[in-house]
Amino acid sequence: MAKPRTPNGPSSPEITPRGLDRTGAAAAQGTLARDGIGLGDPTLGDAKLGEDWAEGAVHRGRLRVRTLVTLRWLVVAGELALLLLVMALGFSLPYPLAFALVGAGAWVNLLTGVASPGQRVFGDREAAAQLSLDILLMSALVFLTGGSSNPFILMLIAPVTLAAATLPLRPVLILGAMAGLLSAVMAFAALPLPQAPEMVVAIPLSFRIGAALANIAGIALTAGYVRQAAVESARMALALDVTQAVLAREQRLSALGALAAAAAHELGTPLATIAIVAKEMSREAPTPQVREDAELLTSQAERCREILRRLTETPDAASDEVHERLSLRQLVQEVIEPHAGVKGVRVEAIVTGAKGMKTPDIRRLPEITHAFTSFVENAVDFAASEILLSARFDAETISIEVRDDGPGFAPEVLAKLGEPYVTSRPGAEGSRTGHIGMGLGFFISKTLLERTGALVTFQNGRPHGAVVSARWPRSKIEAVSP
Repeated sequence: MAKPRTPNGPSSPEITPRGLDRTGAAAAQGTLARDGIGLGDPTLGDAKLGEDWAEGAVHRGRLRVRTLVTLRWLVVAGELALLLLVMALGFSLPYPLAFALVGAGAWVNLLTGVASPGQRVFGDREAAAQLSLDILLMSALVFLTGGSSNPFILMLIAPVTLAAATLPLRPVLILGAMAGLLSAVMAFAALPLPQAPEMVVAIPLSFRIGAALANIAGIALTAGYVRQAAVESARMALALDVTQAVLAREQRLSALGALAAAAAHELGTPLATIAIVAKEMSREAPTPQVREDAELLTSQAERCREILRRLTETPDAASDEVHERLSLRQLVQEVIEPHAGVKGVRVEAIVTGAKGMKTPDIRRLPEITHAFTSFVENAVDFAASEILLSARFDAETISIEVRDDGPGFAPEVLAKLGEPYVTSRPGAEGSRTGHIGMGLGFFISKTLLERTGALVTFQNGRPHGAVVSARWPRSKIEAVSP
């Protein structure tokens, strides 16, 4: 029985001779590596790239010295203000020890700020050690002021939350366990809650245990929420970086035709001048050696002119206006051409429109070509025998659709299509292309199409198969007649 398809499984970018990318992270690998994101060695293959993205590249230490120092000064100021308020109210408290702990925290923070530039990012171990010290100092102060019966035990949530937002998972778990353990210990062992001389209030053990459990739950839930949000934000940022790199590469490839035409036009005149001067030198050469050099110069100039002549033989490179527009029929043919020779599946394209309307020309947008090449490639791996790429137009809209006769999208991922890293396939078993996906293909393609003004939809066809479509107002992509 056929399994429902999972998008992006086979998608890893690869530039074809026509400049049509296949979606994934490798097309942007060089750019991201230069930016320090680190996708690993391209020779290690898609599996290694997926592992790097899922672990180290997605969430790494980002805690700056300035951030930690600023937050610590806020904590120190708050602790000092509370101690002075308690003292003014006449509550009993071991003030020398309490002020000593606040002073120790201020001294450590001053040393940290002086010893390191504010823009420096802590290493994971260093950041974990700094936050561990914060937890210990806060716990000691809470111990002196009532333990878990002191409502300010909630301060222990702050260091763990900061770790969850900026550090990898292991140090977050260690810091969370430390804060939770100290909270539990202070339910049973702590100095009494500060009280006025005329007040004697006994805090029941059950209340202290309940307060400790509530604090532990607060640490876990708050850190969990913050970590999930930070991880999703980091993954989205990485995926958008890939999208930007892929689009930039597509635009450079798309511009090569116009660049070749411009080069041929601009270089024609100087090459003709060189050829004329070289012929004059050959006729008036004083020695056979000079004549031989002049003839060589003439032949090489002619060779350059022949190369430029071949570059301008293609009609669609004759000028920028022509190169930057194509008909819908040309577009669908360019999209399916890289997959026309795949064994076991037939890829066809059709263009239909409203009666009596001429097929429109559209602007040559690399985003559209890239996205639908990716969709067709994904369909190739899951189709039973046929893929249909259809383009339709009317007076108001232009739409393009990819439909296959495969099992369709898996229900558990259909609702999340278009988000980054949506894939459940660990490998490419049984695929026709043999690529291993990281769940970036549909995200990149959808993002690129939406930038052109398209409304992109994913659904399962009836009775089976997958359908991916995009629809534009004609004004968004139609080429204006010169």
